[in-house]
Amino acid sequence: MIRIDRVITRGGDGGETSLGDGTRLAKDALRVEAYGTVDETNAAIGLLRLDCVGAEDAMLARIQNDLFDIGADLCVPGVAGDRLRVGDAGSLRLEQEVAEMNADLPPLTSFVLPGGTQAAAHAHLARTIARRAERRVVALAHAEAVNPAVIRYLNRLSDHLFVLGRRLNPSGDTLWVPGGAG
Repeated sequence: MIRIDRVITRGGDGGETSLGDGTRLAKDALRVEAYGTVDETNAAIGLLRLDCVGAEDAMLARIQNDLFDIGADLCVPGVAGDRLRVGDAGSLRLEQEVAEMNADLPPLTSFVLPGGTQAAAHAHLARTIARRAERRVVALAHAEAVNPAVIRYLNRLSDHLFVLGRRLNPSGDTLWVPGGAG
């Protein structure tokens, strides 16, 4: 059970924070940067949910919960043990949802520019933050052990948000025209 009695602890006033196992790290450490960017992704998805209803909102609610699980996984060093570790069920669910959403979309003929509707723009913003989170976790994985399922999930998530962004543009994609901005 999780219980948060105090929000202000003053424990981070010196530029350090505690991991889930009690280890103290600098707030700019790779691990803290990785799970912090996952949290930022989660916040961007919260913004996106303001524009979504029904099945899309339900998908995003599950994703937000998954991202909290990923943060819990990342905030405890190692890849095994008795702490929460994510598996591949979330990645497989994302793949299925991408396939279902993509089935109704026309084939792409160019790269998609972020934008269109407000909802699509928010999906693309969340996608780019998810890509940054993936890069941060990969950088951490080069330095120390990281659950590989976390990297797979973040990779699938950015694909999911891309396809959702296309779906949220019912009038069609805003396509890149090479050299044709004006």
